[in-house]
Amino acid sequence: MKKYWKKILAYSLVLIVSLAVGGQTGFLMENADDVDGKVEPDIIRGEEFAEAAAYVSSSMVTEPPKIALTFDDGPSSSWTPILLDGLKERGVKATFFLIGENAKKNPDLVKRLDEEGHLIGNHTYHHVEITKVSNEAAYQEIMDADQEIYSITGKHTEYMRPPFGLWQRDLELELEVMPVMWTVDPLDWTTENVDEIVNKVVTEAEENDIILLHDCYKSSVEAALRIVDILAERGFEFVTVDELLMN
Repeated sequence: MKKYWKKILAYSLVLIVSLAVGGQTGFLMENADDVDGKVEPDIIRGEEFAEAAAYVSSSMVTEPPKIALTFDDGPSSSWTPILLDGLKERGVKATFFLIGENAKKNPDLVKRLDEEGHLIGNHTYHHVEITKVSNEAAYQEIMDADQEIYSITGKHTEYMRPPFGLWQRDLELELEVMPVMWTVDPLDWTTENVDEIVNKVVTEAEENDIILLHDCYKSSVEAALRIVDILAERGFEFVTVDELLMN
């Protein structure tokens, strides 16, 4: 039950912010055209019904359960390249929430993330707990990180992960960026035990989960690739956060 509410919270926050900034993320649907309710008489022959049924049946192909891997605090010159090599080998795309000052130190890695199809998100410029600073300071942290990433990739960040998962709701109307939380957190930054990290994630992982990891630790990178192998074998499809939320 606790896991259920964590997932509801993670998605609800994104939905609330999407509404606040004008529904530009695809959560809102256009109203359908009015229908006058009139039905023209017609006869459906047996072969037509069979064709229609076959079409419906073929259209209802079961999709694999989707899940999103996310990495905070990078890029790391030591471990992010190893992670990217492993993800590329496995054909997996992930989401990376970058710290601005780390992006500035590693522009080639930021470019590689973008070129290899991963989603780049914002994690503030200095990994600041934005609930402990003024709205103006929090705004500047987010904008500075965005500008740093934009200077490298030519793309603005549309998603962010507030450090420590703490968000200032007052910022929702000031920034066209959506906060993304998580539903599975193995606390990988607290341990070097790869088995412990892997077991916690693969035990808890469910469809539409958002997994929180870090690409700045050797143990986390090793664990991430093992997690991918195990969950892929179980039939999960790894997608970026935007794909998961829009699905």
